[in-house]
Amino acid sequence: MQRKKQSHILDDMKQLMKWNVLIANVLPVMTGFVLAIASTNAAFQDYWLQFLLACIGAALVMAGALIINNWYDTDIDSKMERTKKRPTVTGKFTKRQVFITGLGATVSGFILLLVVNLEVIFYAFIGWFTYVVLYTMWSKRKYTINTLIGSISGAVTPMIGWAVVNSAIHIVPLTVSLLLFIWQVPHTFAIAIKRREEYRAAGVPMLPVVYGFDITRRQMLVYIICLFPLPFLIAQLGTLFVVISTILHVGWIVLALAGFWMKNQRKWAQWNFLYSVNYLVIVFMLLIFVGMV
Repeated sequence: MQRKKQSHILDDMKQLMKWNVLIANVLPVMTGFVLAIASTNAAFQDYWLQFLLACIGAALVMAGALIINNWYDTDIDSKMERTKKRPTVTGKFTKRQVFITGLGATVSGFILLLVVNLEVIFYAFIGWFTYVVLYTMWSKRKYTINTLIGSISGAVTPMIGWAVVNSAIHIVPLTVSLLLFIWQVPHTFAIAIKRREEYRAAGVPMLPVVYGFDITRRQMLVYIICLFPLPFLIAQLGTLFVVISTILHVGWIVLALAGFWMKNQRKWAQWNFLYSVNYLVIVFMLLIFVGMV
């Protein structure tokens, strides 16, 4: 009975910090670090402790931002099918408990990052402030550009990892961050198409809700095309990376174009969602691979 109760608490905590989103944001931090080690010819053993602290600290800061997002969005989450079981909606945690947990995670994360260096803290703060203040509290409920604003917070993660070793004002982390920023837009639009009626009921002005599927499809295609030249900007990472990422881009462009004649838009959006997830995992695993060999 005790184990079952502990399991439920763990599941609630995972939902509170949006576990899948959190893990997806830690991967680019690791990627940035591996690429920095490879590009600067640094020794891993000289930075392993800073790397560990950066990963844990960044994860705590991100978890804090996601938890505070849940605290602030309880009213919205109660109206959407996919978020109705979050502990903030079910009442398993009080709003005060959630806020204190989010704030505690945030402060703990920044304390750990302080041991690493100030540049790491700077990028982590940009991510936290953008997600909590500019996205959650300001733009999400008011403007369709909420997707662009929210994408900034996820885009800084490779720079956090790179800054553990050296300044992230470098073509590689900047390009990888730009790739992540652009990727988030069609990925999020695909979710918004699938869940349009839920967003409408919650009063969230996502692009498909305000302007419909046609404009959303066009914008998705534009952003996916914008991804195409990015691997060539960092061709120094090797032919393998450029070739595979280009093939993935072409595949996504073809899939995006298919949306202009498919009748079932939600099915098409689901395909785009799945493709975008696999695209990101493959690209970042590939970046880690080329950084290690």
